[in-house]
Amino acid sequence: MRYDVFFAGYGGQGVLLAGNLLSYAAIHEGKNVSFFPAYGVEKRGGAAMCTVVFADGDTGSPVVGNPSVSILLNQLSFDKYAAKVKQGGVCIVNSSLVDTAGVELPGIEIVLVPMNQIALDMGDVRMVNMVACGAYIEKTGALKGSSLEAALKKALPERNHKLIPANVKAMEAGALAARG
Repeated sequence: MRYDVFFAGYGGQGVLLAGNLLSYAAIHEGKNVSFFPAYGVEKRGGAAMCTVVFADGDTGSPVVGNPSVSILLNQLSFDKYAAKVKQGGVCIVNSSLVDTAGVELPGIEIVLVPMNQIALDMGDVRMVNMVACGAYIEKTGALKGSSLEAALKKALPERNHKLIPANVKAMEAGALAARG
């Protein structure tokens, strides 16, 4: 099976860390992975995006024009990328920052998760990316939660390993919110 996911937001939301985390989790499950980060280096708050492709066999190009799943963390990303999700795909949206009123995406499932609010309720808005990862695994079943937990040890610097339990709780909260 082949999976692809596109993340987009602004610098500081942990977009690249989320992509790294999913990549390490897929490797943990024995998959082949392509990870393609892109970000504006000018300043914190600039555009940040990444694509992760993982599969049992070859992954092909990490450049995906029409992703199966997009995780869009801010309004600009939603406005720019939501319509690019392939038919039958899923668009997971941070409803804390994105207004989807009046937007119709026929053939695409829109999943609204108040990611910023969940992260704030847990005590740290920086966990928005972990909430997003939890929503992703809940909606797709592409990876196991235990693999993401194991991957946190590789994705986070050792000085932040004490935050792993809080990150796992944020992923669980994201999964719960995505169940709807």
